[in-house]
Amino acid sequence: MFASFVAALVLATVHIFAGRLRRLNSLPRSRWLSMAGGVSVAYVFVHLLPELARSQAVMDGSDIRVLSYLEHHVYLLALLGLASFYGLERLIKEHRRRLPENAESHAGVFWLHIGAFAVYNGLIGYLLIQGENSSLTTLVLYCVAMGLHFLVNDFALQHDHKRLFRRRGRWLLAAMPLAGWTLGLATEVSELAVSALTAFVGGSIILNVLKEELPEERDSRFSAFLLGSVGYSVLLLSFQGS
Repeated sequence: MFASFVAALVLATVHIFAGRLRRLNSLPRSRWLSMAGGVSVAYVFVHLLPELARSQAVMDGSDIRVLSYLEHHVYLLALLGLASFYGLERLIKEHRRRLPENAESHAGVFWLHIGAFAVYNGLIGYLLIQGENSSLTTLVLYCVAMGLHFLVNDFALQHDHKRLFRRRGRWLLAAMPLAGWTLGLATEVSELAVSALTAFVGGSIILNVLKEELPEERDSRFSAFLLGSVGYSVLLLSFQGS
């Protein structure tokens, strides 16, 4: 329990101090951000997706009638997470196109965007204590991957919302892993619910990383992304085999 609380603090700290790493916020895209994105994607594909396969077995054994009509329930939830953040991203980009380059977002759009990521951060914090992090090793691997993912998200949100994010948004996002951890400590949900949340978060991570790496204007560093993804995959597989 103490270790998961420390992990929640680490995740919160990322948003508080990420703004000081201003050298990373440049074009062409910092190789460190591309590497961080590679680590996050590697964690999803090497660790979370196998967990989703086990989660599918949990859902197959559920007596919830709605799920009986869906053949691949857990993967549909991952798709829902991806589609939800894709739709949100398109909305934000369309809004930004209508504004001058350095203008701040309208308050309603800003809070919609930050609110979605606040819930997202809260779910990641919740899974620190309710997810598949029963050992210190799996907890550390999860914390490192999510911490680097938060770093990538922070720079993306700062790019979209400028000073408004630095003044308000980052503090809310910093609080949410701790809020999610507290909720996870105070409540206990079924394995089915944890599987559903893990699936949704997994799909969301894939979208939120790739939307920063794929656009041509980001001028991303493929070699750094590849190094992060391959390196962390090897690390994950070595711990899984031990």
